[in-house]
Amino acid sequence: MYKNRFPLVLLLFLVIFNSFDASGQKKSKNKINIENTAQLRTTPKLAVGIVVDQMRYDYITRFWGQFGDGGFKRLVNDGFNCKNNHFNYAPTYTGPGHASVYTGTTPASHGIIANDWYDKDLGKSVYCAADDSYNSVGTTSDAGKMSPHRMMVTTVTDQLRLHSQLRGKTIAIALKDRGAVLPGGHLANGAYWFQGKNEGKWITSSFYMDELPQWVMDFNASNVAESYKKQWSTIKDINTYLESGSDNNNYEGLFEGESAPVFPHDLPSLWDTNGEFDMIKATPFGNSITADFAIAALAGENLGSDTITDFLAVSFSSTDYVGHKFGVNSKEIEDTYIRLDEDLARLFKALDNKVGEHDYTVFLTADHAAIHVPAYLRDLKIPAGYVNGDNLKTRFNEYLKYKFGTTDIVKNISNNQMFLDHDIIKNLDLKLKEVQEDIAMELLNYEDFDRVYTAHQMWENDYVQGIPYILQNGYNQKRSGDILMVLKPGTISYSMTGSTHGSPQIYDTHVPLLFYGKGIKKGSTTARTEISDVAPTISALLGIAFPSGDIGMPISKVLE
Repeated sequence: MYKNRFPLVLLLFLVIFNSFDASGQKKSKNKINIENTAQLRTTPKLAVGIVVDQMRYDYITRFWGQFGDGGFKRLVNDGFNCKNNHFNYAPTYTGPGHASVYTGTTPASHGIIANDWYDKDLGKSVYCAADDSYNSVGTTSDAGKMSPHRMMVTTVTDQLRLHSQLRGKTIAIALKDRGAVLPGGHLANGAYWFQGKNEGKWITSSFYMDELPQWVMDFNASNVAESYKKQWSTIKDINTYLESGSDNNNYEGLFEGESAPVFPHDLPSLWDTNGEFDMIKATPFGNSITADFAIAALAGENLGSDTITDFLAVSFSSTDYVGHKFGVNSKEIEDTYIRLDEDLARLFKALDNKVGEHDYTVFLTADHAAIHVPAYLRDLKIPAGYVNGDNLKTRFNEYLKYKFGTTDIVKNISNNQMFLDHDIIKNLDLKLKEVQEDIAMELLNYEDFDRVYTAHQMWENDYVQGIPYILQNGYNQKRSGDILMVLKPGTISYSMTGSTHGSPQIYDTHVPLLFYGKGIKKGSTTARTEISDVAPTISALLGIAFPSGDIGMPISKVLE
């Protein structure tokens, strides 16, 4: 009897065992599905790119004691700080800077070789974002005739749009048109910039849309821009501004109508003689209205409201205008960064409330840095100076006439590059390589130049470090010139007041790079990173294809 029952008991045991196994397997599959779903949601709802125009890395450390907890300190303390981040090309200007941050490559590939450059095919200077085939939207002026058509590769913002089948939004904002157009890429839903003069409103191009969205029209119709027509006094007691020079000195420029470059700067009384709303750009209020508009865009465009990642690209441009006018050691620049810190804190708080504190990712960097005012350095007995353009031109023209019989062999000199007339060289039965070398050797004899390279050298060599490496990354075979000139360290071609940039020297290349938010580790590194690493790092975080011209590498230490 028991013998007959054993197979039945065994069968029952196997059925029960198999049912548990099947149930366990089913649970395992459900767990995998849940984990996969969670994995898909590890990307942020919103990526935020912030570029601070003309920001040196040492502004973070210099002004650290003046910052609150919600702006720069929040990024540094709770995010990742790349302390040795550099532009790996020259010239270091706004247009190439923004293009390089977002494309992950350099002018050699993306083609934005300067803000303006001599077009060898057209025989005239062109602007990096200008495009007469489109119309202005939001203004009757030509200020909106812009597009990214001169940028020859995709951006990280383009790749995010492609990855999401155009469902993820990209909105780009800056006072400067190029600071919005280039980061927005070719597929932006909207790029907006500030039209000053007597208008004081945000505009765009028909490349993006035929009319402004209602939220932009509402913002323009408000009195926000007008509210910044006020006196610029220091936000804190000026006696606490110990990380900058004296308020009244010979190294700073003036607003038209001022007798001294000192606080307070009375915008209402200076308004008409300084371009009206254009004057706001050269004060920290330009950054404030940019933050206001970016916060309005969060709600107006419903950014970060679903599981499909959106991108908000914001450039704070007033830091550049203030730096150019007053210099990197001025009370004005210190006050501008204290106020920018507060504007960043406002923006981050808005992101916390609208998107969610743990649902967005931010990077902050700059489009270039800047030099101390050379007159100030020289007074401190540091080697520095200014190019004597008139003497240089006279001497060089005499050389051209003696050597080649004509000055017409040079078509254009701009952005520290010289463009030669190849037809004249052929007609003189000369070899281009030899002409380039002869002129380069002549220029090396001039006191202001530290180094000179030829286009032939850029073609023939593969530089891996130092100044020639930086120049080669900025050299575009189709767009760049025949001679590349490097001024002596500390030497600029600029006014005797205010700071500038553009060189391959470290004071123009060393900029901050901070990452914060979802998917970002806390920490820092002093290992060298380059500006072309930003886009692939964000691309890796978002799980999207890298931009089409990318040469950078994801910074693995940054990512969780």
